[in-house]
Amino acid sequence: MTDPRRLLRGWSPAAALRGGARALSWLLHPFVLPLSLLAVLLSSTLFVFYPLSLKLYLTWVVALYTFVIPLLSLGVLRISDRLSALREVRQGERVAPLAVWVVCCILCVLTLTKVPTALFLRKFFVAEGLCGLLCMVPYLLRWRISLYMTAAGAVVAALTVMNLAGAGALLAPLLVAIAASGLVATARLHLGRHDGMQTLAGFLAGFVVTMAVLLFL
Repeated sequence: MTDPRRLLRGWSPAAALRGGARALSWLLHPFVLPLSLLAVLLSSTLFVFYPLSLKLYLTWVVALYTFVIPLLSLGVLRISDRLSALREVRQGERVAPLAVWVVCCILCVLTLTKVPTALFLRKFFVAEGLCGLLCMVPYLLRWRISLYMTAAGAVVAALTVMNLAGAGALLAPLLVAIAASGLVATARLHLGRHDGMQTLAGFLAGFVVTMAVLLFL
């Protein structure tokens, strides 16, 4: 039987906090948030009246272009030695994944044109693509804007617009998204991935771009 003291020997509050911060970073990863937003839309807005086949189609399209292909692309870049360990991606390595993200958003928008009533989703992924382009600029200038917070800001903006439009019972999801943004910001700061300005800039970039696209495009 394993001695409990051996299990606790390497434990410390600092290690537990870092482990929790890493777990939050994976749980609230930019690849995961679009699917989370779609789940909210399919369960709490007019999307709930879509037939099951259409819901599954939308889920597959969003999962393919915002999770499967971007994740596979990171794996290919890693295998080809164009990307270091995923937790320690170096500054100059971030432009290629962002370019893949922008292309995936474009393909997602084009695919969603087959569902005329999914206008909100198409606009959201237009905004996601523009956020990707915008985030390339500071990385080219060697400034580490937070991509996690950009994604979080985009989701908060989308839920804010839906609440303003009275599209469904979305106040609770909005509050959860705001709280999740605070948690992921704290996690990234605790892990030393970004400073306060980079974190704030990421959130504002995602929020402002997404609000502008959803309201005025």
